[in-house]
Amino acid sequence: MPLSLRIGIDLGGSKTEAIALDRVSHRHLARRRVATERGSYEGTIRTIKALVEGLEAELSAVGTVGVGIPGAISPRTGLVKNANSTWLIGRPLDRDLAEALGRPVRLANDADCFALSEATDGAGAGASTVFGVILGTGVGGGIVVNGRPLAGPNAIAGEWGHNPLPWPAGEEWPGPQCYCGKRGCIETFLSGPGLARDHGGGLSAAEIRAAAAAGDATAEAALERYEDRLARALAGVLNILDPHVVVLGGGLSKLDRLYATIPRLWGRHVFSDAVETRLLPPVHGDSSGVRGAAWLWPAEAE
Repeated sequence: MPLSLRIGIDLGGSKTEAIALDRVSHRHLARRRVATERGSYEGTIRTIKALVEGLEAELSAVGTVGVGIPGAISPRTGLVKNANSTWLIGRPLDRDLAEALGRPVRLANDADCFALSEATDGAGAGASTVFGVILGTGVGGGIVVNGRPLAGPNAIAGEWGHNPLPWPAGEEWPGPQCYCGKRGCIETFLSGPGLARDHGGGLSAAEIRAAAAAGDATAEAALERYEDRLARALAGVLNILDPHVVVLGGGLSKLDRLYATIPRLWGRHVFSDAVETRLLPPVHGDSSGVRGAAWLWPAEAE
């Protein structure tokens, strides 16, 4: 049976989602979502296999398979590294999935998948260089150049969240402890938990947003600090990558005020007389990760 689908899998810590797109028209055909079998590598293989086979049976068609994971495949060992879903670490996930499904499988970091989706037919469509940002439980990023994810020799392109916060103020140094073993990483300031920690009132990021909108001065001050830090952190990216478009994803991307405030602030830190880079919300929202996984197989590679 000829390939007629693009199947994408988004392997999350709590849920695993699958989508099937028509290979030619790119139209969404079907979607499935199940709970992730946490802590079980074999369960992860079974879950992905069942999702792929379920979509193909439903649509009476077969497809290429791309998988977005919360980590990366090490170019040195061929094994998963840097995964928040720790049961994947040190395992040959791409090879095991290929064996289970009987076909090649492409894996990429979930932030790369988000960036690829938005660069293909989302907020960054038509832009030569897109930096996709994840602002959620963690902070990650992906880089897409001329329609393809940037894959560096260390498989860490776009990992801006584990760089130090630029131009720290006195009270920001040395910064909170990060799970990576260092202090003051961008992630410790700009993640949802980082915002909640900075606010200090026991509220979640969503509750801080609501409180600020209702006129709470403490919440407003926390968001202003967050905006200043995000502007500095993105300015560092602009100084190195100079992308045409930056797209925000993750739960904190729903803070509408960021799209007006950050471009007003980042110019003072960007090494240029003007900043033409556009900061945009995602077109595909929470679906971008799974859609980007489907796009890991371009038409010419099928």
